[in-house]
Amino acid sequence: MSDLFSKFDPLIQQRETLLSTGITDPFNLVMESVESPTVAICNGRRTILLGTYNYMGMTFDPDVVQAGKDALDQFGSGTTGSRVLNGTYQGHKECEAALREFYAMDHAMVFSTGYQANLGIISTVAGKDDYIILDIDSHASIYDGCALGNAQIVPFRHNDIEALEKRLKRLPAEAGKLVVLEGVYSMLGDVAPLDKMVKVAKDHGAMVLVDEAHSMGFIGENGRGVAEAQGVIDQVDFIIGTFSKSVGTVGGFCVSNHPKFEILRLVCRPYVFTASLPPSVVATAATSIRKLMHGSNKRAHLWENSKRLHGGLKKLGFTLGTDEPQSAIIAVIMPDLEKGAAMWEALLHEGLYVNLARPPATPANMTLLRCSLCAEHSAEQVEEILGMFEAAGRSTGCIG
Repeated sequence: MSDLFSKFDPLIQQRETLLSTGITDPFNLVMESVESPTVAICNGRRTILLGTYNYMGMTFDPDVVQAGKDALDQFGSGTTGSRVLNGTYQGHKECEAALREFYAMDHAMVFSTGYQANLGIISTVAGKDDYIILDIDSHASIYDGCALGNAQIVPFRHNDIEALEKRLKRLPAEAGKLVVLEGVYSMLGDVAPLDKMVKVAKDHGAMVLVDEAHSMGFIGENGRGVAEAQGVIDQVDFIIGTFSKSVGTVGGFCVSNHPKFEILRLVCRPYVFTASLPPSVVATAATSIRKLMHGSNKRAHLWENSKRLHGGLKKLGFTLGTDEPQSAIIAVIMPDLEKGAAMWEALLHEGLYVNLARPPATPANMTLLRCSLCAEHSAEQVEEILGMFEAAGRSTGCIG
């Protein structure tokens, strides 16, 4: 009899081989307590956090935390219902209002996670006879949105403007087309040439969706992302984002100026058929979003951190995912999974947590140590981090 789990045997074997060396499981770390956006206790030891997506450090903001406590007292712990039934509270409307104001757009729709925002919007907007043209390095939630909607998927080479144009030229002129791009790609931390890509998409009659999960709050004059920074935000049809990065809580959203946008609330399955976010979560999100509107000092400090860490790691001899810092993500490329896991553990022993990313989630089968900086990291902490990388790099032989 066939075992439905047999398809996972190679991965089970790879994991057992890795753990048999006595290494800590890099995908099962427990944070026993969290002291701040940048420090936690892991394995009983004070650890600097360089692997969270807490870009703007909002998780411990006193106003944000208080808003959550007040909502918990006033509205209870959950809505126990869908947004289209009993699951829309005053807080959900206020959260959507904050998003409309933040992006200066007409419509905002809040989902229970960022994953569901991509899943819902992509699968609802592009259906069976439509085409989705997407970057080959797109996030899993984008691919899953394509699969759920059953659209024709047309991938193109990462950040390649000519490849995008070639794909669009081959498609029937009258067909429905959605080009899906990301502002910042989360694996290498590189930025898309949205200014050129959006123009190409529009020239070929396609709608454009940009996932700004890793750029919201930080990139752009008002923190609206790469589309704002590159001057094309008005030509983008849908912007997808998440609350689990710069906003510092959980949830997802889509903002748009499309005149028919509101009908999506009735036809988008991942929105209709799931419980809405708890009142405390939307209260923290709305408060955080409103504070991010005035976050220019934090944005400037985060850029300083990014430049300092990128330059320091390069100087130590590490191979990085980008030549220059392009975002708050700095990817350190490892020779293979074994070396990457050893380096990850050595850093943990030094008192530093980073993300270990492995194939198939990574581009070109790379093993990466992904560093995500926070606006709350001090200049001193960045120097401390560089010292930890140097010690771990030498002890594992990753640098000479």
